[in-house]
Amino acid sequence: MLDPQQVGAARMLQPGEALPYGVKPVLLAATTVYGAVCVEHMLRSWAAGLPRPWLVLISDAPVRPVQAARYRVRALQSRLAGVSTVPYLAVLRAVEGAEQALEDKDVVAAAHRLRREMEGK
Repeated sequence: MLDPQQVGAARMLQPGEALPYGVKPVLLAATTVYGAVCVEHMLRSWAAGLPRPWLVLISDAPVRPVQAARYRVRALQSRLAGVSTVPYLAVLRAVEGAEQALEDKDVVAAAHRLRREMEGK
């Protein structure tokens, strides 16, 4: 869930846990074909009564995603509230947690950009 207590943090929903009222569901996936396939499978089982989720694609390499992954995500866009991409950030491969990652200026900039996109600002 994206920031349920309005403190700038997200938390994971456990399998079978009800989605609390007013939260924005977010799916995370790598910019790979496998990531896009996983998103497709998740959306196939997405309950009709739930709000459409936002998809955040995490770049797995400093290059453009392969065509098959781009195509699959484009085909799923009507089932999503929106799609954002986090650029490849090499520092994320070497950190132990979010606190350590947020010490890097590029990670902080990407986080601010992502939040603005998701909030529609």
